[in-house]
Amino acid sequence: MFIWMMFVLKIPIVMLLALVWWAVKNTDQQSEPEIDGHGGGGTHHPRPRRPRPPRRGPHAVPPPRSPNRVRARGRRIEPAHI
Repeated sequence: MFIWMMFVLKIPIVMLLALVWWAVKNTDQQSEPEIDGHGGGGTHHPRPRRPRPPRRGPHAVPPPRSPNRVRARGRRIEPAHI
């Protein structure tokens, strides 16, 4: 059983080495980046703006207060009698 597991567990290692070899081999085939007519690369996109927070009524009323916190009460632990 041990020798069988020794061979079976080598399969993921071999696959990982094959994947790394394939990735290294394909780095040489990168294409040139496209350049648009404005003198820069064509891949730059501005970041979208973050959404505004919601308005609170007609005169920017502050948000309502959060409710009071409630603590759950558990059973009291009685001291152990020795």
